[in-house]
Amino acid sequence: MPHLIILFLCTGNSCRSQMAEGFARHLRGNIIEPYSAGIETHGLNRNAVNVMAEVGIDISGHRSKHIDELKGITFDYVVTVCDRANETCPFFPGPTKRIHKGFDDPPRLAANAASEEEALGHYRRVRDEIKAFVESMPGVLDKP
Repeated sequence: MPHLIILFLCTGNSCRSQMAEGFARHLRGNIIEPYSAGIETHGLNRNAVNVMAEVGIDISGHRSKHIDELKGITFDYVVTVCDRANETCPFFPGPTKRIHKGFDDPPRLAANAASEEEALGHYRRVRDEIKAFVESMPGVLDKP
């Protein structure tokens, strides 16, 4: 089976899209060639790196990339993982299919947390939701 080339797109490519790329590479690397990028770049989120490390996936070497850095790649799918990216997603010519799978924003939720542990709980929940989504790939991509 040829690799599906998939872009996980988020606003700042700091957290959710990075986790999705990490899971896709780790869990589905035999069938998916994953990328992540943002409509903006916000740097790599330390808490995202930490909660991914908890499940044995090292994304510390990732960096926040702007969508323009990936212009030369023809994607089979672009998966927007946040509402803002879905609303402002650029046009992808050709056969690229666009899918929206929104996840809560851990940094926004963690901003009001009473403790570091409570803050990390938001990251862990979203991490686990992203993992479940990636585990269902590629089949989930063609479902309405």
